[in-house]
Amino acid sequence: MINSKEKYSKFIKEEAKRLGFLSCGISKAGFLEQEAPRLENWLKNNRNGQMTYMENHFDKRLDPTLLVDDGKSVVSLLLNYYPDKIQNDESFKISKYAYGQDYHFVIKDKLKELLHTIQENIGDVSGRAFVDSAPVLDKAWAAKSGLGWIGKNSNLLTQKVGSFYFIAELIIDLDLEYDHAVTDHCGSCTACIDACPTQAIVAPYIVDGSKCISYYTIELKENLPIEMKGKFDEWMFGCDTCQDVCPWNRFSKPHSEPLFSPNPDLLNFSKKDWIEITEETFRLVFKNSPIKRTKFEGLKRNIKFLE
Repeated sequence: MINSKEKYSKFIKEEAKRLGFLSCGISKAGFLEQEAPRLENWLKNNRNGQMTYMENHFDKRLDPTLLVDDGKSVVSLLLNYYPDKIQNDESFKISKYAYGQDYHFVIKDKLKELLHTIQENIGDVSGRAFVDSAPVLDKAWAAKSGLGWIGKNSNLLTQKVGSFYFIAELIIDLDLEYDHAVTDHCGSCTACIDACPTQAIVAPYIVDGSKCISYYTIELKENLPIEMKGKFDEWMFGCDTCQDVCPWNRFSKPHSEPLFSPNPDLLNFSKKDWIEITEETFRLVFKNSPIKRTKFEGLKRNIKFLE
C-alpha cells in the first residue's frame, strides 16, 4: 500500500502518463476567488451569446467541492490531439480537435480507468470524472495546477507543447501534494488578437464567445448573421486561427492516440466534395465524430454560408 501524499501524487501522475495523457497537475479543491468576478463580468456582457447553459450552476463552476462531496483535490489532465496530417489546402476547414472520434468518450474511458486504478492501489477514494460537459472551469484548474498559463486567446498555453490538447479533470476526496501555477509567457505578442477573423478577442485574455467562428458554426442553431458573410476564412466547423498563429504552437507534436486519427476522406475532400456531401456520406465519415453535433443540416448551412 502507498502511504503518503507525495507518493499518491507521484503514483497518479505516473498512471496518467501510462494512459497516454500529456501531463497531469494537481491543485487543492476550493473556491476560485479570482475567477468569480471574471466569469460574472463575462456573463453580464453577454459574451456567452446563446450558450445559456454557461449561466447555470454559477456557484458550482467556481467551487468543485459543490460537485463532489468532500472533494479535496482537482487532478487536471491534458491529452494531445495535434494531428500529423491536416486537410488539403483547397478545402473548407474543420477544427483539428474534430478530426477523429469524439474526445468526450475517448477521455472519459481513460479517466474511469485512472480512477479505478487509484481506488485499487490507494484504497477507498471517491470522485468524479469531468470532460468539458459539466460546470467545471477546466482552464482555470489546469493553470492553477501548473500545466500552463491562460493566454491572450483565453486558451491554456504551455512552452513545451503549445495548446492543441484537451483538458479534463478528476475531482477526488483525497488529500494530495499540490502543484503551483506557472508564469505567463505571452509577453507583448498579439498574434492571436491580430489574426482573429471576426475580432472575437475583444481585449487581451477576453474572448467574446458570441463573436467566435466556433460559436457560429457549432453553437448557434439559427441562421448565420449576414454581416458575418465572408469573414469565416473557410472554417465550416470550429476555428483554429488563434492557435495556428500562436508562436508556442510551433512546438506542437503529433498525438499518439489511434482514436483521434481522421477518416482519410476528411483530409482529402475538396470544396466540391463538401458542397455535394450526402447525408449517407456524412454519417459514414463522421461516425462517432464531434462534428455530429452540428448534424447534417447544420454542416450544410455552414458550407452554404461559405460558398
